[in-house]
Amino acid sequence: MITKINKKLTVCLVCCGITAAPAAFTSCSDKWDDHYEAAAMEGGTLWQAISAPQSNMTQFARVLQACGYDQVLNGSQTYTVFAPTDDTFTASEADDLIALYNSQKADGRRADENTVVRQFLQNHIALYKYPVSSFTNDTMTLMNNKYYVITQQTLGDRKLTSVNKLCDNGLLFTVDRRLDYFPNIFEYLGMDGETDSAYQFLNQYNVYEFNEAKSVVGEIVDGQTIYLDSVSDLTNKLFNLYGLINSEDSTYWMLCPTDTEWNRLVTEYEPLFNYPNNVAKRDSLVYSNTRLAILSGAFFSRSRNSETSLLDSAVSTMAPSALVRSLMDTEPYYIYQKPFAEGGIFDGVKDIVCSNGHVMKTAQFNISKYDTFMQTVKVEAENLSYQSNLEEAIDPVTIHQVTTNNPFYGKVSGNSFIEVKPSTPTANVIIRYDIPNLLSGTKYNVYAVFVPSTAADTLSVEESKKPCRVVSRVRQTDQNGVLSEPPLRNVKNTKAEVIDTVLLSTVTINTCSYGLSDALVKLDLKSNVQESQVSTYSTTLRLDCFIFKPVQ
Repeated sequence: MITKINKKLTVCLVCCGITAAPAAFTSCSDKWDDHYEAAAMEGGTLWQAISAPQSNMTQFARVLQACGYDQVLNGSQTYTVFAPTDDTFTASEADDLIALYNSQKADGRRADENTVVRQFLQNHIALYKYPVSSFTNDTMTLMNNKYYVITQQTLGDRKLTSVNKLCDNGLLFTVDRRLDYFPNIFEYLGMDGETDSAYQFLNQYNVYEFNEAKSVVGEIVDGQTIYLDSVSDLTNKLFNLYGLINSEDSTYWMLCPTDTEWNRLVTEYEPLFNYPNNVAKRDSLVYSNTRLAILSGAFFSRSRNSETSLLDSAVSTMAPSALVRSLMDTEPYYIYQKPFAEGGIFDGVKDIVCSNGHVMKTAQFNISKYDTFMQTVKVEAENLSYQSNLEEAIDPVTIHQVTTNNPFYGKVSGNSFIEVKPSTPTANVIIRYDIPNLLSGTKYNVYAVFVPSTAADTLSVEESKKPCRVVSRVRQTDQNGVLSEPPLRNVKNTKAEVIDTVLLSTVTINTCSYGLSDALVKLDLKSNVQESQVSTYSTTLRLDCFIFKPVQ
């Protein structure tokens, strides 16, 4: 791996022995011949030197001119150019590049995304001057942000056939062959031919922001600056969330399904994101969330995954830290065990090396939805923002904290729970909670976790011996946004004196509420104690949390 230092060396740095900005070049340019094996001063601009009849760079000049880079290299901005000569860069190759540039331009492709500009021209040009000497062994950055190791004789694996030709606006080198373009992960997805589905989806989130510092200034017309070369930087909110797979300064792995496998996954996942018809931007939510479900757990930062740790588990960029998982009492989602073993997520992949990591292309996507987006939904009872209603109960409910000296400390989720007391000794309380982020067409086991009275007061022994007797129902929204009203049923008795996780029911969800601010599912729980049973069953409900767990 190349250490990406990106040192912008200047003549002053070498010949004067001090750190200096590129602008300080002229302060020691009189010592140039003492330290660099430079050809005679070319005179004129880089473009004039390249396009001169005797330059032997005719074909390179043709491509520059066709793409408007003759103006760029004829201006005042300082560059270093590594030009292929006519000995190896043929007229046929130049014709193909010019035709491709014109075709993409006619299709409306912006200059930032034109492959001829980015992958050929900017792959042979760097901002600022990069002279070489017998001491040079460094990493430099080209205009397209690609990194290359440069020495006195080579740039990457290409031989420098002439060096340090000083022009008015920079330095001119020649190379023995055109430089190969080494794509980053995101670029590779668009070049492979079998990963276009993932690429096109990610590409929809691209935003280009104008970079004035990198842009080439031209004339001022009517008070407005005209740029000969307008440079923009790519940003993408999905990259910011999942991984900077377009950045040359980062190192990632990405597990990417082929187009055929992508289409299979879309068909499988789309019914899980069936929102009601009255949800705003419903179709957009279905489209985006289906595809985000595929990709969200498929990015891996090498800073979190060493060679050794990857043998045991692969931790995606979406995985919370162990501390967060502990505090939130959640399962280890987005973490995959034995990734290289048979059936593991990297089993059978094609490993493609890119400039900033690896694309692990696969025709069989082995990331399970139960390890990523199809998660257990837990609503803490003490989170009263999810509580929608109380009936026959003393309002507000009491929230208890489990103290560190209590035997139930660490056994109650979040070490807190609620106590719901009836308004009269014989009343049956009803408590209602909103349950968010459920997936349509998915079967869930519905649980309530009950807590004994001694979790709050170790002296309330008599009360703790009484179990609860409850009925419940799940109300959910149909395709037209109408909330169902099934009867309360499924009588359940809890165990006394212990924390008891009770399976209330199993239900298949009609419509998706994933990512919505309004929950489309409501859980109602009611104590179900007859007046004659008050001495046997408690009408007070002590609740830790509610759990909707997908049935695999």
